[in-house]
Parts: sequence; structure tokens; C-alpha cells
Amino acid sequence: MYYFDNSATTKIDKEVLDEMMPYLTEKFGNASTIYSLGIESRTAILNGREKVAKALGCSSKEIYFTSSGTESDNWALKGVAFANKDKGKHIITTAIEHHAILHTCEYLEKQGFEITYLPVKENGIIDIEVLKKEIREDTILISIMTANNEIGSIQPIAEIGKIAKEKGIYFHTDAVQAVGNMNIDVNESNIDLLSFSGHKINGPKGIGVLYIREGVNIDNLLHGGGQERRKRASTENVASIVGIGKAVEIATKNIGKKSEYLINLREKCIKGILDKIPDTIVNGDREKRLPGNVNVCFKYIEGESLLLHLDKLGICASSGSACTSGELNPSHVLLAIGLPHEIAHGSLRISIGKNNTEEEIDYILSVLPDIVQKLRDMSPLYIKNK
Repeated sequence: MYYFDNSATTKIDKEVLDEMMPYLTEKFGNASTIYSLGIESRTAILNGREKVAKALGCSSKEIYFTSSGTESDNWALKGVAFANKDKGKHIITTAIEHHAILHTCEYLEKQGFEITYLPVKENGIIDIEVLKKEIREDTILISIMTANNEIGSIQPIAEIGKIAKEKGIYFHTDAVQAVGNMNIDVNESNIDLLSFSGHKINGPKGIGVLYIREGVNIDNLLHGGGQERRKRASTENVASIVGIGKAVEIATKNIGKKSEYLINLREKCIKGILDKIPDTIVNGDREKRLPGNVNVCFKYIEGESLLLHLDKLGICASSGSACTSGELNPSHVLLAIGLPHEIAHGSLRISIGKNNTEEEIDYILSVLPDIVQKLRDMSPLYIKNK
């Protein structure tokens, strides 16, 4: 199998699994209990929290564990919105956010909040001047993802954070794709809330993080017990907390060297595709993008058919976000950067991870041109424009 869908999920590292296993077997205590088995679990949680805090440059008291990046996004938006509705009901986000943000914003609109969806330029990056113009007296939150999950474009997070701080507005960023792929310091970038998840950084599924700066006024999303310092009720997923702590520790160690390796593979892949396949469009900014992200559109073909042909040859890739891969509609991200429907339908996302090799890139480049040509030969649009 040739796995090129690391933006959807990643293979768990053996080191991560090894650290988790004791907490799935003999160290099974509930962290809320006072006997030694429970204290052992509580200590493991504290260690995991410290590792995550170190990676983000914050205090461990500002780290809260959730079930996923989606829950973290929901908590950040709903929690801030409902806790600060007396101050204002205006929220700013972008048109290319993950659906965990967009669908939460749709829900908040039904609750009486006003949402501004910032457009993006052709490279998938916002215009800072447009953001400034959209800020109002009643704006309480800006939520803009650090790096896009489909096209890989990286937003000017530090500039956004500076603007938000000057205006007294909370700033949240969905950093699910960014953590482990780029250096993030929540204090340097004036980030008030940040979401990420374990399974994007070679950690376990079913575990996420929400960083909440001390002093942020936020309501709870879940109610029940007093876990997570009375902020997030639910018995702690100890093994996965241990796992995400170890995963983020590994992912942020020698991050520059890892990024350089991924960028070299990315550029080899993009150059090979452009050289071998005409009528190809590269989506997203060519420089300000995630190190392992390749997103292209092939004119005159349909992406789902392309994925099925690749799968027959053992290649796992995607044509958009994993959360919407079963839908027939074109990517909202590709439409937002100005691509017409017929071209957006022909997208391919190759997300390269640390376990991929140059030989694997050579393999996908050896089979992709023939597949694209085969599909084009069956396309009425291709025959018409030939």
C-alpha cells in the first residue's frame, strides 16, 4: 500500500503505542479516584498535559483534553459565543474553514449570532485589510484556521492575532493540520484558543486538545463531573492522553528537519505532475503551504473516478477533506478560491507524511499520467477541447 492521505489521518507511531499500552491494560485506573491506581492515571494525564503545553509554549493549566479536533472547535466557538453574547454577537471566520467550524457557525446563526465569512484570494489566503474592515464594535471572536486541510495554504496567524489583541477580540485558530508541521507559539501569535487532534500527528484517534488562554471567558460545552478542572466533564481517556502527549513530543522534535524532508518530496511530486500531465492546476500558495501538501486539479476528469483507479494500484489519496469525501459536491475550498465546478471536481490531494519515501513519489508519478489520460479519453469535455 502507498499511503498518501496523511491529512486525513496518520499511522500511529510505535513509540506512541508502546507508551499507551500499559494504560489500556494493567494501569486502567480512573483518574478521579484517590487510591494508587487512580493516582497513577492522574499523573499520566499531568505528564501528557505538560508535553502538549511545551509544544505550544503555554502553561499546562491552559490545556484541556477533548475527544477530537471537532469537539475542540465546537467548544471554542459555542463556549465563547454564549459566554460573551452580552458584549456582542458578531463572529468572523473564513469561507474555507473545516466543516467543524462552518457548521458550528451555521448553528450559531440560528441562535441569533451574526457570522462574517471572509473571502480568500486565489492562493487561499485572506486579505488582512479586508479582515480589518469587517471588525465591528460587537465582534467578540475571530476564528481562522492556521493551515487549510485541503490546499495547505498557511494564514498570517501572527498578524491576525495582533489585530485581535489590539481590538480586544478573542482569537481562535483551528491548528489541526498545523501542529507538528510548523512551529506554533500561542503567546508570540497572540492566540487565545487553539484546537488540534492526535490522529493527524501519528497519535491515536479519539483525542483532541483545546488550548484556552487563562482569563478567556468561555462556557462549558459538556456538563457532568468535575474533570478537566471543571471545564469538560467526562472520564478522562488516559491512554489517548498519554498517546497525544508522546505524539506531539515526537512531532515537534527536529521539526525543521522533518519539514525540509517533506518539502523536498512535495516539490518533486508537484514538478513531476506538471511536467507529465498537461492542463493541470496547482491549488494553494506555492510557498506558504504545509510542507507535505500537494493539491492539484486535472481538467476534464472527475476526482472520484481518479481515486478508484489509484486505489486499484494500492495508492490511498483523496479529492478533498476526509470528512466530505463521500459527497458528490465539489470542495467548498476550491470554489472559494475561484475554480469553476467542472474543474474543482477534478481535484486530487496527495498529503505526504514522514513515512513516505522518494521511491513512493516515483511510483505515483509513474502511474498517474496514464490514469488521467484514460479518464480524459472517456470525457466529452476533453474530446470537445482536444
